[in-house]
Amino acid sequence: MTASQTFTARRLAAAALSAAALVGAAALPAAADGSGPRDSRVEISKVQYDAPGHGSRSNRSLNEEWVQITNSGRESVNLDDWTLSNRQGRVYTFHHLRLNGHSTVRVHTGFGRDTYRDVYQDRRNFVWDDRKDTATLRNDHRRVVDTISWDARHHGDDGRGHGDDRGHGDDRGHGDDRGHGDNRGHGDNHGGGPGHGHR
Repeated sequence: MTASQTFTARRLAAAALSAAALVGAAALPAAADGSGPRDSRVEISKVQYDAPGHGSRSNRSLNEEWVQITNSGRESVNLDDWTLSNRQGRVYTFHHLRLNGHSTVRVHTGFGRDTYRDVYQDRRNFVWDDRKDTATLRNDHRRVVDTISWDARHHGDDGRGHGDDRGHGDDRGHGDDRGHGDNRGHGDNHGGGPGHGHR
C-alpha cells in the first residue's frame, strides 16, 4: 500500500469513526442527559437485611430490618402502586406516598405508623434472608427500577447492603419501636401524604 493509499484509508477510517460517534450520541437514552423519566433517579440506596441483636421476632427487631429507597433527583416521584419484593415473591405495595427530591423512605418489616420517612409492611416474620436474597423495586407499570442482591456466604454484596450508606438522604437512627399494633394512618391521604402498603 502506498503512502497516499494509507493516508486515504486513515482519513476514511477517521470519517467513519466520527460518523459512528455522532450516531451513538444521537442514540443515547434520554436519561443520560438528565431529561429521562422522573423515576429514573429512584433507587434502593441501603439495606439492613440482618437486624441487629439476636433476631427475635419482636416488633422492634422486625423494624430494624429495612430497605431504604432514595430519590436523588430534584423532582418528587409518586410511589403509588410501586412494589418492593424479595426473591421468594413476598411483595410490599406502596400507597399514597410521594417521595420528594433528595429524600429517602425506609420500608420496615414490622408494624408502625407510616410517615414520609418510614413505612411499615406490617409483618410478623422477617422478610429478607440474611444469607442470600434479592430486593427488587418496580414502578406502577411493573418495570424494574432497581435491584440488588447479596450472598453473605460469598461476600457478594453489591456495596449497598447491610447498612452501607452511599450518602443519599437522611441517615438517622431509624428502626425504633414506634407504634405497635394497627395504628397506622389509614384514610385517603391525598396530597402526597403516606398511606399504608398491602402485601
